[in-house]
Amino acid sequence: MTHDKRLPERKLGTQGLRTGAIGLGTMGMTLAYGAADEDGGVATIRRAYDLGVTLFDTAELYGLGTGSNEQLLGRAVRDFRDDVSIATKFGFDLSDPSKAGVALNSRPEHIREVTENSLRHLGTDHIDVLYQHRVDPDVPIEDVAGTVGELIAEGKVRYFGLSEAGPDTIRRAHAVQPVSVLQTEYSLFERAVESDVLPVVRELGIGFVPYSPLGRGFLTGAVKPAAEYPEDDMRSWDDRWQPGNYEKNLTAVRQLTALANAKGIAVTQLALAWLLAQGEDIVPIPGTRSPQRVAENTAAARVSLTSEDLTEIRRILPFGAAGSRYPESMMPSW
Repeated sequence: MTHDKRLPERKLGTQGLRTGAIGLGTMGMTLAYGAADEDGGVATIRRAYDLGVTLFDTAELYGLGTGSNEQLLGRAVRDFRDDVSIATKFGFDLSDPSKAGVALNSRPEHIREVTENSLRHLGTDHIDVLYQHRVDPDVPIEDVAGTVGELIAEGKVRYFGLSEAGPDTIRRAHAVQPVSVLQTEYSLFERAVESDVLPVVRELGIGFVPYSPLGRGFLTGAVKPAAEYPEDDMRSWDDRWQPGNYEKNLTAVRQLTALANAKGIAVTQLALAWLLAQGEDIVPIPGTRSPQRVAENTAAARVSLTSEDLTEIRRILPFGAAGSRYPESMMPSW
């Protein structure tokens, strides 16, 4: 297996984590976008590595407590584990399947239990980035940071990450255990982090990993209205695909596509290049099940956007997409 190091590297935070400029999110290989395709997932992960990707993102949640997503990733990277960074997450209570993705649990003993399970599922002796998946209002963030700090001291974890945390939480956690990375949704479609969150992580020297950088698939071009997706596909209920919002968002994507076509690139590459242009401390993790799509996504790291391009993109989508990104019950609490 070859490894193409031409993908530019970026520094995530001030504690030494360096990865390729574009990573790979594995959630969709087992969750939220229809039936799982594990063999296809393994092939996609290995192709990503061939292309220079070194940051691979999974989570306990993505296997709904079975470990399936982490096991898939562990199997895929087995031959080059020491060349890549694996990120996984704790923070949900998955004991009741009906509350998966909603019920939270970041108690210290649960963090340790999930971490041990993740190490076993991944087939590794350390996790490169351990994120708190969502802030748990019932557990002081200082206790969470302290527990992850202990795991770092024990050699089981290298770097501490937060996901969907707000400025106050970030500061409080960082005061106990330095936070290396924050992962939060950020894309042409979702801009909420720009006003309050990005300034704080940059002040503190924390790297930023945008998830859903392609608008959960809306920017891939292969979209249809919510009613045309099966029930096990999140796009069937996502607000951005609903009547009214869908048409507005489709119009914006068509304008972005025209701009991309004029530059001889795909609209997905335009969207990823826009994110990379927002700062050298940003490494997006687009998710895909397709080896061909991975090649397209990673090529975005070599796309240069002019100031005129950036101005036109902001004109087309000045505030992000129409529609909320989560139902109220799933909205992260900062």
